[in-house]
Amino acid sequence: MIHVNSEMTVDEWYQYWMDNLICDRAPNTRRNYRERYEINAQPVIGKMRMCDVKPMHCKIILNRMEVRYAGSTIKQTYIAMGTMFRAAVMNDIIAKHPMDGVRFSKPARAVDDIKYLTVEEQKAFLEAAKRTHNYRQYALLLETGLRTAELIGLTWDAINWKKRTLTVNKSLEYRHGEGYWRAGPPKTQKSYRTIPLTDTAYKILRSCYAERKTRKESEALSQVLEYLDRRTGEKRYLMMKDLVFVNFRTGEPNKNSSYDTHLYKVCDEAGIRRICMHALRHTYATRAIERGVPPKVLQQLLGHASIKTTMDRYVHVTDDSMEKAVRLFSEKAAG
Repeated sequence: MIHVNSEMTVDEWYQYWMDNLICDRAPNTRRNYRERYEINAQPVIGKMRMCDVKPMHCKIILNRMEVRYAGSTIKQTYIAMGTMFRAAVMNDIIAKHPMDGVRFSKPARAVDDIKYLTVEEQKAFLEAAKRTHNYRQYALLLETGLRTAELIGLTWDAINWKKRTLTVNKSLEYRHGEGYWRAGPPKTQKSYRTIPLTDTAYKILRSCYAERKTRKESEALSQVLEYLDRRTGEKRYLMMKDLVFVNFRTGEPNKNSSYDTHLYKVCDEAGIRRICMHALRHTYATRAIERGVPPKVLQQLLGHASIKTTMDRYVHVTDDSMEKAVRLFSEKAAG
């Protein structure tokens, strides 16, 4: 057991922090923290004592990344270090946050870099997707804005047919390195949410439900996966046989990577630029804003922890939405 005090090295605190303080974070978040610390931060400050780390050392780490790394990766490093040192301040390991006043200049991501389908591209995409076995998954993402892991982990007990709602309370991902399926809570506390279903989403899920007893099911679906509820700390269980979506050929859940690979083929067939699964979530959010959904409501639908994320990432305006806004303004003025 590591003796926690200000004399410990950054490496020692990092390990304690990972093992004990953020063990409930989403697997992808922990993986991002690990990569950014081990690749970028550790070579500079890993052997230093916690009490000796100064803002200049943190700035050196970010400056060294400027040439080789994208702004989004630099931002990940900034967040990982900031979160790790904030936990040290909160637990009286160090008196002052060594990243106070430290900033990075490279843009994390321009709004123009966020990929989403235009209205015409969406029509072409869905037309091409109808000829594939994954059509219902893609269409459901465009109707609900689910994250891919939330879609993969969707089970029948999450759907209320009477109220026509879908509840997001877990996720599922395939751990390629270890070769197994891992259930977990949604990405953040705010990601727990209940979404009213559109007519299209309701019909998609009804059609899947009607076929549930005739689909192919592999031995993998006999698994019951344990995970922790992020809100209560209690154990929960995901029964794989209750998954809404499985691969028609293998009878197993589709892996995130296989969805992306298949999406490329659908995009090529539709004659549009290639996108990944997350772009369907971006598309849902963009359509919602275009149709007048308030950002605060969209935040709840998407399960964002902060309204700032919704505003920064999705409230980009299209030419069509600007024209509609000007027409609306003119109509109100004339009335």
